[in-house]
Amino acid sequence: MLLTDIIQDNERVYIGEAIPDLYRYDEYIGTADNIYGVALPKTKEELIALVKFAKQENLPIIARGAGTGLSGATTPIKGELIIDVHLMNRILDLDTETMTLTVEPGVLLQDIQEYVESRGYFYPPDPGSKHSSIGGNVATNAGGMRAVKYGVTRNYVRALDVVLASGEELSLGSLNIKDSSGYDLKDLFIGSEGTLGITTQIKLKLIPLPKASLSLTVAFPSLNDATDAVLTILKNGVDPTALEFFERDVIELSEAENNLKFPSQKGQSYLLITLDGEDRESIDRRVNLLEASVLPHQAIEIIPLTDPVLEKTAWFLRDKLLTAVVNYTEQVTLDETVPINHVSTLYHYTKELETISGLKLISFGHAGDGNLHTCITRGEIADQTEWETKRDHVLHLLYAKIKELGGLPSAEHGIGIIKKPYLVKMSDPNYLHFMRQIKGIFDPDGRLNPTKVI
Repeated sequence: MLLTDIIQDNERVYIGEAIPDLYRYDEYIGTADNIYGVALPKTKEELIALVKFAKQENLPIIARGAGTGLSGATTPIKGELIIDVHLMNRILDLDTETMTLTVEPGVLLQDIQEYVESRGYFYPPDPGSKHSSIGGNVATNAGGMRAVKYGVTRNYVRALDVVLASGEELSLGSLNIKDSSGYDLKDLFIGSEGTLGITTQIKLKLIPLPKASLSLTVAFPSLNDATDAVLTILKNGVDPTALEFFERDVIELSEAENNLKFPSQKGQSYLLITLDGEDRESIDRRVNLLEASVLPHQAIEIIPLTDPVLEKTAWFLRDKLLTAVVNYTEQVTLDETVPINHVSTLYHYTKELETISGLKLISFGHAGDGNLHTCITRGEIADQTEWETKRDHVLHLLYAKIKELGGLPSAEHGIGIIKKPYLVKMSDPNYLHFMRQIKGIFDPDGRLNPTKVI
């Protein structure tokens, strides 16, 4: 049997030189030429046949969605068959009685959000890449900007259908709200980065769309002041939907990249906040709490973004921060997480590392849930060896500090291959042993996304 026997459409099967470059190149890993082939199934039946073909031919497999990952998790390493599921992109059912949406893994996050919100429902997880696929979101347990109030992808997956490395199908979870019926295998697969199985269908939990919302930006003299204000905001019951922080120099990169101006031009750092609720009166009360929380921390400007254009501009510029940094200079982006009381501590440490290394470290992220994105930037360093030596030294010191603070190497992007050495260094060996044992049960031949995560 050949790949072309399974999928006879030559626009959905690529072998050899016909494989498009987008499957060969990863921004962080570089170019990979070791690929068996690429197949794009449209149905579960085609996907199962591809998995059985890979087993027959003893091929490793990578499942891929929209290709927006940031950890090298879909980079080919060992001559893999890449199964690209982005054409499995149907919204199958909206069940208003159980408030669940059934989708295929290739549906884009933005399409899900628009579909449910037009019908009065809300799917809260909101990763920065709105063009990521829901299958990829499940694979990495994606978080995003609304996690501080609503949680992450895991909190909104009711059920999954997956295909194992053997070609067997497995249904996980159910439409029941409560479940104390044996081991929770569904949550085991969420965040497993395609190393345990390939998702073919997802049932997502929805909630009612909030009736009112308001975004605000708060300017501070420094990011120290902004990060110090975060704990006060959370302790005082402001209950933000989103609580983002960034420095003036990084928002200036986004402004220049997109030819737009951030609503506030004062200060050196910012919090961008959204509040939502049942009515505007309840939001106004929380705005008062917010003001009382930030003023003792040297807030110099508080702007309610009541103009929809201003609000859209502010969030667009925030969404494009990483793209702006990437286009500005070569860099390495982390998605580290620490307990929320250590957000400020970790930020201060990045400034110490700037002095030690001579590299510029740019930080932004989800302050309300302890998830920072620290970008180690190359700047004007011309010599490749010097850049790699300094970069790796900073990574070593930074991950050591994260571990010291009780943090973890990834909050939402996943481990992939880039962070695998740091997961190993930061984890108890016994913990890693049992992770490998679990991998061996579901994928005894190590066929699914080999060399990734563990």
